[in-house]
Amino acid sequence: MTALMTVLGIVVFAVGLMISIAWHELGHLMWAKIFKIRVPQYMVGFGPTLWSRKKGDTEYGFKAIPLGGYIRMIGMFPPGEDGRISARSTSPWRSMIEDARSAAYEELQPGDETRMFYTRKPWKRVIVMFAGPFMNLVLAVALFLTVFMGFGISMSTTVVGQVSDCVISQADTSHRDADNPCRASDPVAPAKTAGLKAGDKFLEFNGKPVKNWSELSEDIRKGAGPATIVVLRHGQRVTLHPTITTNTVARTDSDGNPTDGDPVKAGFLGFSPASHIQPLGFADSVQHMGDMAKQGVDSLVSLPERIPDLWNAAFHHAPRKADSPMGVVGAARVGGEVFAMKAPAVDRVVTMVMLVAGFNLSLFLFNMVPLLPLDGGHIAGALWEAIRRHAARVFRRPDPGPFDVAKLMPVAYVVAGIFVCFTLLVLIADVVNPVKLSS
Repeated sequence: MTALMTVLGIVVFAVGLMISIAWHELGHLMWAKIFKIRVPQYMVGFGPTLWSRKKGDTEYGFKAIPLGGYIRMIGMFPPGEDGRISARSTSPWRSMIEDARSAAYEELQPGDETRMFYTRKPWKRVIVMFAGPFMNLVLAVALFLTVFMGFGISMSTTVVGQVSDCVISQADTSHRDADNPCRASDPVAPAKTAGLKAGDKFLEFNGKPVKNWSELSEDIRKGAGPATIVVLRHGQRVTLHPTITTNTVARTDSDGNPTDGDPVKAGFLGFSPASHIQPLGFADSVQHMGDMAKQGVDSLVSLPERIPDLWNAAFHHAPRKADSPMGVVGAARVGGEVFAMKAPAVDRVVTMVMLVAGFNLSLFLFNMVPLLPLDGGHIAGALWEAIRRHAARVFRRPDPGPFDVAKLMPVAYVVAGIFVCFTLLVLIADVVNPVKLSS
């Protein structure tokens, strides 16, 4: 049964992936047609065509490898300075430019002179290229709002969920047996020594009323040394006197929940809080999505420095960090784990929806990077053209004409090569040392 649910989870995630890709390309297609740019192809997937049908002047279809998609627009790049579009250079870099230019004019038909992408005003080209990532953002926001407002998120409470048996540093956790992590040499956790029990609800900490988990977590982290706590146990107030030790622990966010980053030295009591599902209002949902978007940007910026950890995880059996970059294969495996985990069906569905929503948010952020061949690179080229033309009008100079994005194709090939290498590294890590849901 577990294997069947795992396969089902992978299939459901793959369907969500295909829908997300089709939705992205639909954004490009819709605005290209609104601005009367001819689009010969709208395809979901790569490789051999499995099914296609032509409607109007566009062929719609699905291809065998569901790892992406594309639309083809006529005239993505302007003609060369001499007005020609055919390849004619022996220079390898120049040939890249000319090959890209020639490909942009394939299937050129009579009457297409006014339907080419590069002939549209820069603001129209920005809309066409931004529409794809924007569709992913819209889908991500819709899915996140559905979960946050309709179901809720797990929030830590001031009730004790589990008391730790011993003190283990954060750096040493991954090297311990998950079922029996404590060793004879480990100190007993202060919470256990003081008699704290699962189900106890914190009322006071060092004479200060406990309002929420984030404040309690912060007080414990700053309160190394003797402490006085008051808990509610079976309707009775119980006073305990633990000695809070100093330990290497995970960083936390403003809500007191573990977050990315190097471990820190802080006060350690030795318990984990119980949690409950709390639906969010619209404003709190928007704020939560903003925090997730910021974390996504930070993760994107930090990708280069994560390569050594990925390499070690893939080839030297090093532990795979929970915040390690994942590819489609890794995300699909997590999708399989989601459906196989022992939890209510609604929890599994919600977790899968969050996974697909996060994937769409990542697609938006990644595609907005201003480098070719990403959508952000084409947007940057159109904006630069608008700036050049506006400056020419202001200073009464001749119109410089369209900015030739094709000249950046050598850079695009380098970027694509780096991306392919990084994707392969992530793929290997996802296969041999995957990120697990439990991490």
